[in-house]
Amino acid sequence: MNSGLIKTSIGLLLGFAVFSSCSGLKSPEIISAEGAPPSIVPMPQSVEWKENMYLIPTQNKICFSEGGEKTAQWLRHLLKAANIEAESTSGRSCGNWNIVVDTALEEELGEEGYTLDINDAGVTITSATEAGSFYGIQSLRQFFPPEIEKEQLKNKEILLRQAFIEDNPSYSWRGTMVDVARSFFCLEYLKQHVDRMALYKLNRLHLHLTDDQGWRIEIKSKPLLTEISSKGSVEGGRSGYLSQEEYIELQKYAADRNIVVIPEVDMPGHIYSALVAYPELSCSEYSNIEPKRATPPELYSGYEVGWSKFCLEKPEIYDFVTDVIGELSSITRGPWIHIGGDEIEDPRYEEFVVKADSIVQSFGKTTVGWQEIAKAKVSPNAISQKWWAGDSEPVVNLRTIQSFCSHFYLDHANVPGQENTLNWCKESGVSIEDVYSFSSDDPMVIGVESPVWSEHVLSDEMMDDRFWPRVLAVAEVGWTPEPQRDFQDFLERVAAQGERLDEMGIHYFITPNVKWRKRGKAQRPGSVFSNFETGKELTQKEL
Repeated sequence: MNSGLIKTSIGLLLGFAVFSSCSGLKSPEIISAEGAPPSIVPMPQSVEWKENMYLIPTQNKICFSEGGEKTAQWLRHLLKAANIEAESTSGRSCGNWNIVVDTALEEELGEEGYTLDINDAGVTITSATEAGSFYGIQSLRQFFPPEIEKEQLKNKEILLRQAFIEDNPSYSWRGTMVDVARSFFCLEYLKQHVDRMALYKLNRLHLHLTDDQGWRIEIKSKPLLTEISSKGSVEGGRSGYLSQEEYIELQKYAADRNIVVIPEVDMPGHIYSALVAYPELSCSEYSNIEPKRATPPELYSGYEVGWSKFCLEKPEIYDFVTDVIGELSSITRGPWIHIGGDEIEDPRYEEFVVKADSIVQSFGKTTVGWQEIAKAKVSPNAISQKWWAGDSEPVVNLRTIQSFCSHFYLDHANVPGQENTLNWCKESGVSIEDVYSFSSDDPMVIGVESPVWSEHVLSDEMMDDRFWPRVLAVAEVGWTPEPQRDFQDFLERVAAQGERLDEMGIHYFITPNVKWRKRGKAQRPGSVFSNFETGKELTQKEL
């Protein structure tokens, strides 16, 4: 630990000593630690486990510095779920629970880093930003028994293992992708997914909103996209769409949890759902649809994709793209718009991608696209999402997100032969070890992201099965430096996380090489922070 943090910790201890003497609190009871320490996922960069436990007292005070207001709310809600009442107030190191946000620590801790110190005096989370302290709360949450997710710790004495953690992530982009285009997943499920992502410090939610089977985002200037195109789905799947109000609500909910939503409108291919609503975007005799698996006005419910495209010789397609990207940009909080751009051969492909990238930039956003966009001379600030290891002949050197299908396509089988899964990328499926074994020394890589494509994922339970527990490996690959990762240790921690996943009602796959503990799944999905919003609990006194 560096000298600056040592000084901070000493100051916090002295502050607590003053608080204790003034308030009349008894000296803390010394309780020796027993059993294994908490199984934190993702594994922090540095952990020092101590020999004692911290017994949470009956009187509690949360102190937060400037910038720690929201984190104090998360902490108070967490304590309340454990039937622990706590007064909260602004100040620096004046309670047994302290939130210290100090921008001067950014060079040491980074934008998302934190320290978590649990000792005889109490608990202190230190960070340079609100995001960092939020992640400190997520690590602290895993010190509590899993039952806290359902607020079932009433009348229980709670002991926290004492420790000092210093932590920050390897990558800035740690994401998942939910394909809502082939089969629709509603706002409620997406919020649940956001809550689960936040617990494991994942921070990017990519929504694949459009494809040949369906269009899932309301564009008010193009009403037929929801009136007609949203009614399609893959065979056996669900139709529907997110209204703009729902999309905005999801982003606010995610942003509160330090997660950015990235919307994808896939083009110029994978576009049949839009062609159904606006057939004028096609060429004569639908020569842009080949093979003709469907033609307007019929919807498409098959599994194959990538056979449709805009009529790229028509200039009016750019009016459509401008209207859609402009309206989507106006309701998107984050800096990124994903334009797809995969699986298409056309002599005008590069021209289209360059123009689409320019349109995205004109609305103040940054373009993300599948790796094929690097074949075109897009802006150097665009981001390429790599989904296969083949050579796509890039002409620009872009920052990249690693989503290689052999490591991160979680629609593939958990184990060989699993029903309702794909295997086109890897016949045996993508095991949890395949995910965990990913490594890269490419300096252009900004992070990792795991997609679930929904051709065969037709229910919330099936989506859970594909993500969990493999997404825990995604979280650790994205957060923990490779030299500090150990697969067998990870599997032991996953086994311990199973009880928490059960309490949260997650229908995770029972991975054979994980020594799962009890099985008692909650009847309804949820967690300690489900539907919690900051800003509603601070009183004027606490401000």
